[in-house]
Amino acid sequence: MDRSLLSTRATLVLLLAVLAGAAVGLLSAFAGEGPARCVLCGFAAAGGALPVANQVIAPDAAGREPGALRTSGDDRG
Repeated sequence: MDRSLLSTRATLVLLLAVLAGAAVGLLSAFAGEGPARCVLCGFAAAGGALPVANQVIAPDAAGREPGALRTSGDDRG
């Protein structure tokens, strides 16, 4: 079993979402909110950060075809 459970990209996207949620939860706690509200704020921030991080992080190169990034016309001449 040499394959990893998650790709590097998926791990990075999830890590960024968890960090954003933890930061918002801590900021809510420092602002004096109750524990339940801090957790809910953290989950909401993580849920909002997940699609943003998914769009920002470039897809893995392994899943793309060679030359998929070409925007010009055909090179056959």
